[in-house]
Amino acid sequence: MLSQSRSSHIDTFCRDGMPPKSQLPDLIFTIPEVNYPDRLNAASVLLAGGDPEAPCVSGGGVAWTYGELGTWSARIAHVLVDEHGLVPGNRVILRGGNNPWTVACWLAVLRAGGVVVTTIPILRPGEMEKVIAKSEPSVALCEATFASDMTGLEGPAWRLWGDEGEESLETVAATKPDTFDDVDTSADDVALIAFTSGTTGEPKAPMHFHRDLLAIADTFGKILKARSDDVFTGSPPLAFTFGLGGEVVFPMRLGASTVYPDKPGPEPLAQTIDEANCTVCFTSPTAYRALMGMMDRFDLSSLRRPVSAGETLGKTTYDAFLETTGVKIIDGIGSTEMLHIFVSASDDDIRPGATGLPVPGFEAKVVDKQGHDVPDGEVGRLAVRGPVGCRYLDDERQTTYVQDGWNLTGDAYIRDSDGYFWYQARTDDMIISSGYNIASPEVEEALLSHEEVMEAGVIGVDDPDRGQLVRAFVHLRDPSMASDDLAKELQDHVKATISPYKYPRAISFSDTPLPKTLTGKLQRFALHDLDS
Repeated sequence: MLSQSRSSHIDTFCRDGMPPKSQLPDLIFTIPEVNYPDRLNAASVLLAGGDPEAPCVSGGGVAWTYGELGTWSARIAHVLVDEHGLVPGNRVILRGGNNPWTVACWLAVLRAGGVVVTTIPILRPGEMEKVIAKSEPSVALCEATFASDMTGLEGPAWRLWGDEGEESLETVAATKPDTFDDVDTSADDVALIAFTSGTTGEPKAPMHFHRDLLAIADTFGKILKARSDDVFTGSPPLAFTFGLGGEVVFPMRLGASTVYPDKPGPEPLAQTIDEANCTVCFTSPTAYRALMGMMDRFDLSSLRRPVSAGETLGKTTYDAFLETTGVKIIDGIGSTEMLHIFVSASDDDIRPGATGLPVPGFEAKVVDKQGHDVPDGEVGRLAVRGPVGCRYLDDERQTTYVQDGWNLTGDAYIRDSDGYFWYQARTDDMIISSGYNIASPEVEEALLSHEEVMEAGVIGVDDPDRGQLVRAFVHLRDPSMASDDLAKELQDHVKATISPYKYPRAISFSDTPLPKTLTGKLQRFALHDLDS
């Protein structure tokens, strides 16, 4: 629903592109923490979360307190308004790495009443053209490192930081006042457009309100149980909502600090945890497996709240990390459409292999193709609702994601009799072979439990007799071990670990790591290219 509070947006583009009321998700506000005032600017609230002298963000040679971040975000807000004529509701492209300057720009846009359009730095010009055409931004704030192939794009005015020129963002911002009168936005003014991939190649553009940004912290925070003295870190780009929540919103909501690795990848992450004594980490199961192999070189003993999402956390990885570190990984599932995690568990509530229970403030169920509840123990589609929900910008796919007021995430799940949710697959990763449903992640998990396997990816390939065959791609700890005999051993291992009919009929060994997203999530669609 939309509140009756007057919008601050002079530019009504986002409100005009909102799905019709009949297609909006039902929102529920079942915990008091998510009942926010009608007037709310999320940036103002987050900057007030920590003492002005307390450390806030550091990385890339920059270390700012809450007060310093507030000063720089105020100056950048003045640049947006004074130099670019930004008015509330205008969209602003943000293209930068994980560092304090990106955070300052993000906050500045919200303070000025703008709408942040987050983009990952590796987007190519053709992909950026689609984002620009969809969101119609007036300004683009871009780290100079990622600007070389963007200069010819039409649309927004580009302002760079990190090039030290007279017109650079930091040079112009340094001439501006240290304070800014934050726009008095409505709690349900759009604050963020978080683009996500579409299966057709056309990006989807979920829109999220100012209150949504606080709601993800005030709900999942009950699972995370972090403190103001925690030091956060992680690997997901801030352009992804998993990274935005875990590396900006959650720590600032608590008055905690974040240290960003200087480079992507597991080793820089391990080095950051070691050197900064990080206590909270957001990354993928693949990265946690890699971190375990680096403990002879890096001290990770400071880590107390590791959070995993982006792909399923298998029991093998969970058990190995617990045995190696003595720390339980907090698993969770979220989506860009829902902004962050909505099913999870921590501490004694964890059941290894299960994703968990609905996060406080959320409800979840498993339904069939017609939207009817399925009995516990049966596979169906995960449906979720809570204080946030999917609102695609001007997109007919809204009716696919939101049905009968529930958000259909595209995940196949089983709920057990105790209410725990067990991930099976993405609904489009479910393999149907000889009439049996076979979940790719389950077969991958069985392969990963073999001591020689470092990574595994499983897909279904067409077969005239069975409909589909299970095909596995395996990256070994020692690629030179690959052989027909080992392939047979892995097949037998899978048969002995899970139901024999699920074993991979074909196994290919890869000399290099399997293809992944920036967050470390396995790209199963890319495995089909390897199979061709």
